[in-house]
Amino acid sequence: AAARHSRLDPFLIEAVAFVESGFNERARSPKGALGLMQLMPATAARFGVDNPLDPRENLLGGARYLRELLDRFDSLPLALAAYNAGEGAVERHGNTIPPYAETARYVPAVIAHYARLRNPSAPAAAR
Repeated sequence: AAARHSRLDPFLIEAVAFVESGFNERARSPKGALGLMQLMPATAARFGVDNPLDPRENLLGGARYLRELLDRFDSLPLALAAYNAGEGAVERHGNTIPPYAETARYVPAVIAHYARLRNPSAPAAAR
């Protein structure tokens, strides 16, 4: 439902949720991000998520946010960087992936997991 509502590939949402929370719907980060898609409280409120620990609400809100970022940056790596580090961080760094260690690990991790989901039979080197 989240993929359909946000016009995203369900595998992309799955990849983000896997990297963000390991599919733990009760996940809480030290910085305050919550749920499957690790929504910050302000982001959850921005996208109409009343209960970020509700899996359905969290996935819908996270997918809406990701759709907005893809539309804004027109690049999967930049959208993922913005999802992780914040839109302002991507903009402050000239619309490039910010030089943060966490973001430098996050973007390729999501992209690699997304590639595995889209083509599970491909050899690892081809993904």
